Amino acid sequence: MSTQPSTDLQWFPNPKPERDFEIRFECPEFTCVCPMTGQPDFATIRIKYVPDERCVELKSLKLYLWSYRDRGAYHEAVTNKILDDLVAITDPRSMEVEGDFYVRGGITTVVVARHEKG
Repeated sequence: MSTQPSTDLQWFPNPKPERDFEIRFECPEFTCVCPMTGQPDFATIRIKYVPDERCVELKSLKLYLWSYRDRGAYHEAVTNKILDDLVAITDPRSMEVEGDFYVRGGITTVVVARHEKG
C-alpha cells in the first residue's frame, strides 16, 4: 500500500454504465508551488464527472493530487493538467475540474476546466 505521492492514476469498471450519474470529489488541502516565487499555493480542487465505462479510483486520485505538492505550476496549467490526466484514464461522458486557489497578493483565483465527450 503506497503512502507516497504518485502520478499513477488508476480506474475501475463503472458499476452502472447504462445510467448517467454524477461523481463529485473535493480536495480542500491541495498544494502546489508558484513557479515564479517558489512559495506554496493552496487550493480546493473540486472534480465532478459523469463516467462512461471507467471510474477513477479514489486512493490513486489522492496520491496523484498529493504529487503536485512540490511541483511548480501556474493555477491555469495545474487545473487543466488535472483535467487532461483524468480524462485520459477515464474517458468520461463529461468532466469538470475547478481549482479554487486561496488569496495571494489580494487576489483569489478560480479556474474551471471542462470536458464533454464528442
